[in-house]
Amino acid sequence: MSSETVNKFTEENIKLKKIRDEVSKVVVGLDYLVERLLISMLCSGHVLIEGIPGLAKTLTISTLAQAMNVDFSRIQFTPDLLPGDLIGTLVYNQQSGEFTPHKGPVFANMVLADEINRSPAKVQSALLEAMQERQVTIGTETYKLDQPFLVMATQNPIEQEGTYPLPEAQLDRFIFKIVVGYPSMEEEHEVMKRMSVSTPKLEVENVINAEDILAMRKTLDTVHTTEEIEKYILRLVDATRNPQNYKLEELKKYISHGVSPRASIFLIKAARAHALINGRDYVTPHDVKSIALDVLRHRISITYKAEAEDKTHESIIQTILESVEVSA
Repeated sequence: MSSETVNKFTEENIKLKKIRDEVSKVVVGLDYLVERLLISMLCSGHVLIEGIPGLAKTLTISTLAQAMNVDFSRIQFTPDLLPGDLIGTLVYNQQSGEFTPHKGPVFANMVLADEINRSPAKVQSALLEAMQERQVTIGTETYKLDQPFLVMATQNPIEQEGTYPLPEAQLDRFIFKIVVGYPSMEEEHEVMKRMSVSTPKLEVENVINAEDILAMRKTLDTVHTTEEIEKYILRLVDATRNPQNYKLEELKKYISHGVSPRASIFLIKAARAHALINGRDYVTPHDVKSIALDVLRHRISITYKAEAEDKTHESIIQTILESVEVSA
């Protein structure tokens, strides 16, 4: 690697660390979530975040957007939300007698889709075009979305009444599904101290901008992977489809269908980003294993038998990770 590239890696690692430091001024105990959001930003991938209300999911995303100095919008998904409320609509101008486009909140660099599963399929499908094609159609005109464009969607796992489960096709568009749990007692104590004052100090500096993010994505392409790592990823993916080929016959009855080819693509991208964030220009098996659970958990479908025997997506994926060898 040239000295110029080494300097670029060092410079960008400093910026990434600075972003995490700025977010930690406001958010306590969600370092894992912040790291995953940064990886998704580097990979140009969308993220689904699952957790009960009150765990600072929204605060983390908005604070991260502020640190990265990008346009941010928040959309509260409700049962009466219409596609036009999301992407925009045509507005009639009485003076000119023409329809002019009024762009919706999806026209931002970072979009928070809060409680995404509370809106019906027609709204979710409108978001799907934006997520996959990075464009929006209003009337007969198609508008490209500014880059970077990231959707950070949240959903509540414990409240199912009045919700609309995301279809498999939309779930597959998310690079990660991240499960956020309760903070530790020490972390919650710190949150309590910070937020119990009448005017908590929550100031965050702008560390980078949209151009810096696009430059980081180019640097990500220079992170080296070996054929051994690539084949290891392919074996992990294949093990979700054909577990019997990896001496995992017991999983066959628990998996209704394995992951899609997007899993392979996102695994290698996210592994590169994990290496970059950790200051390396090469991918190791540890990088793959570190991000595998978040990449795979929403892509693998389990059977009723698995649910009856208390087998979870996580436990099945963990079994695969422990059984599939790095080297063939």
